[in-house]
Amino acid sequence: MIYPKKINASKGEIITRIMLAISIIVAIVLTIINKITNPNIPWAALANSGIIYIWIITIYSIHRNINIAGHVVLQTIAVSILTVFIDYKIGFRGWSLSLAIPIILIIANLAMLILTIVSHKKYLRYAIYQLFILIFSILPAILIGERIVKEPIMGIIATGISILNLIITIILSAKDLKEAIKRKFHT
Repeated sequence: MIYPKKINASKGEIITRIMLAISIIVAIVLTIINKITNPNIPWAALANSGIIYIWIITIYSIHRNINIAGHVVLQTIAVSILTVFIDYKIGFRGWSLSLAIPIILIIANLAMLILTIVSHKKYLRYAIYQLFILIFSILPAILIGERIVKEPIMGIIATGISILNLIITIILSAKDLKEAIKRKFHT
């Protein structure tokens, strides 16, 4: 069997630094072009936020041990912040809070449910991430209660799916959870 050659650490660092330098140059050039051509529309800020988002995910992926649930949580938070920023930059119409974030939360909950079903033996490993997503999924309900969100339907659905997902996850992993609690507390 032929395996691909592994890039050694120093070459990987050099490549990362070159790509980072290119990203910074592209961001500066985009900002200059935006200021020269049409300073009233902040399209360079949107493009640069996408570049920053990609680097956050890349650095996290390179420097972290692979944990899919951690990536789901990070993606959920990062994409949510990115959509609010984009919404803000184009005049804040509220679509990020009423549509984008609830859809992101629904997808994150479905991803966590799939992770639980596929690897229910590792449920305890994913439990803390599941709780983070549950807490984050309560945000639409809070925004609806404070009347910040004008269209509450997707937020209600996202919060409901999150609660339902936690219940399903506990049911699917009840036996393993019970065994872990017994081991932990020696009962």
